[in-house]
Amino acid sequence: MHIKNNISLKPFNTFGIDVKAKQFISVSTTEELKTIFSSKDFPNKFILGGGSNMLLTKDIDALVVHINLKGKQVISKTDTSVLVESQAGENWHDFVLWTLDNGFGGLENLSLIPGNVGTSPIQNIGAYGVELKDTFYSCTALNLETLEAETFTSSDCEFDYRNSVFKQQAKGKYIITSVIFKLTTKDHILHTNYGAISSELKQMNIDNPTINDISKAVINIRESKLPNPKEIGNSGSFFKNPIISKDAFIELQKNFPNAPHYIISKNEIKIPAGWLIEHAGFKGKTFENYGVHKKQALVLVNYGNAKGKDILKLSQLIQITVLRLFDINIETEVNII
Repeated sequence: MHIKNNISLKPFNTFGIDVKAKQFISVSTTEELKTIFSSKDFPNKFILGGGSNMLLTKDIDALVVHINLKGKQVISKTDTSVLVESQAGENWHDFVLWTLDNGFGGLENLSLIPGNVGTSPIQNIGAYGVELKDTFYSCTALNLETLEAETFTSSDCEFDYRNSVFKQQAKGKYIITSVIFKLTTKDHILHTNYGAISSELKQMNIDNPTINDISKAVINIRESKLPNPKEIGNSGSFFKNPIISKDAFIELQKNFPNAPHYIISKNEIKIPAGWLIEHAGFKGKTFENYGVHKKQALVLVNYGNAKGKDILKLSQLIQITVLRLFDINIETEVNII
């Protein structure tokens, strides 16, 4: 293990924000993690995964511990299902492609989501009608107080919309080191009715899609709407889609009868945050070297050397404007540091 001093975190966050880490270390084993967290030399530590779900607004006056655990494997397999395990430092999309290459179904709708596997349960990542919790089996996490490994089942994780126990009462107390998923080996359950997947499959001239076809459709859609973080700094969807009451939706329809929506339950309606932001006039709007992406209003972008504080101010302006126009609160999906 080698600790570096005064390191730029620009290569380690998908927004491409250039802030400094007082100290930096990349760990590739759980034993290294235990050594770091048992040391009293660095009282302040900051955990860094794939850097895809954060906006850095200041230098990190701590030891930044980069989780770089690698490896993936089949744990067990039956005629219809398989348990696969990935270490926390594996790139999420690469892991999804690996499952598809092996003929395992369940993660295809989650293709091309940025970030690493280890942080995926924290956010309960989701896209196109599928959430991580749908295939999650368990994860192993290092208890930072006892330095013992603990297993979390799906119920232990208390998954909710873009939420989990790791963002609530267990926040800052654990580091996820590996995740196990239960996937299908045949008779895959296909989810094609959410978003533009069906129309994209038609454009691909596919009537009976495979899991690989759905993955390709999702990739096509995401690439057509979302900027590549390697080309334009961004963190994907910056805001959560708000869930409002049926009464609030009825009020919204009085002024916006064609407002898109998804029925969650008898009294819960999900409204696309991108639609709200676009109709608030922010889609494609540029402020110096940052702004709102021209194809997807949910995505805030760093066009050059923008500061995290500037992007944060923009996000707050969007929230205030949406609240004033629609009486709807939109929460950030991205973690503000």
